[in-house]
Amino acid sequence: MDNAKAGWWPGNGAGGGALVLVVDDDPTQRQILGRILDQEGYVTVAAADGETALRAIVEHQPQLVLLDLNLPRLDGFEVCRQLRADPLTATLPVIVLTGHTSTDDMVAALDAGADDFLAKPFQQAELLARMRSAFRLRSAINSLERATQIVAALANAVEAKDRNLVHHCRWLARHAARVAVSVGLRGEELEAVAYGALLHDVGKIGVPEHLLRKEGPLSEAEWKLMRRHPVIGERICQPLNASRGFAPIIRHHHERFDGRGYPDGLRGDAIPLGARIVAIADAYEAIVHGRPYQPAKAHGVAADELTSLRGLQFDPELVPVFLDELERDTQGIPPPVELPAVAHAEPGLPPAAT
Repeated sequence: MDNAKAGWWPGNGAGGGALVLVVDDDPTQRQILGRILDQEGYVTVAAADGETALRAIVEHQPQLVLLDLNLPRLDGFEVCRQLRADPLTATLPVIVLTGHTSTDDMVAALDAGADDFLAKPFQQAELLARMRSAFRLRSAINSLERATQIVAALANAVEAKDRNLVHHCRWLARHAARVAVSVGLRGEELEAVAYGALLHDVGKIGVPEHLLRKEGPLSEAEWKLMRRHPVIGERICQPLNASRGFAPIIRHHHERFDGRGYPDGLRGDAIPLGARIVAIADAYEAIVHGRPYQPAKAHGVAADELTSLRGLQFDPELVPVFLDELERDTQGIPPPVELPAVAHAEPGLPPAAT
């Protein structure tokens, strides 16, 4: 294994000292790439075969890999597959540099897990531009991972403050997401519903704890404080970039279809779809598992209550969808598409009243 400035250094060029692993069995190619990257302020480590490359990744933890496909001992395709199979390197940017320029080779490399494909001989400017693009993508993924960690921490904080919410938020994420799939939401819209359900009560962090645990009815002044939690929750989540999708769900999950809800008194379809979904799941879970101010009731009673409030408190079209999806989940029937990861956090709840 060649080692050019192994480790980290500040770097004055565009690379900013980022560590790049160059994997190529041709020493001339390794030297050319080393000079190019050195001039741009990158730090380079080089390997001549696939097995050495994998060891170098463990040892040096590069931020990007430039990978030839035709390698001894372990080819570039297998290197890619092994990197993607390991959670520690699953998002490590890999750009393939190769003389194999057929469409089949390109497709095979991308299927193996390469992020980009550049044919030899390459243009220096194009290589550097593709590297910058790969770094930007990795930065965005890292930001999303950090945001997801923050979301999980917020959900845990809510559950820690209110013992009645243990399992509640995760259960809502699962069942709200199933309804969202059933009505055709996909991609970012589906994820927004799952995150909105998980964090719908995050604003209760700002509600006095004695109100959350009070067993008797709340006074008008106490209700006024309690009704602030959707707005507080929206404010807490606003610094997260992804909150543009789910913050409206947090704010509006206590609106009513007839316009008598809070905080804004929205009516009908003016209420965001995700908020209408979460409102139904939230009410059902509160009925069957109870709260300090009301005893738990059986599933049949809860279903009847939801049905009786169609068009008043709840979207009349979504109530039967929710009940159907609840039954399908009970029977172990999966949704037609994969749910967001956050919706897999808690598949069930403690037994409800019968």
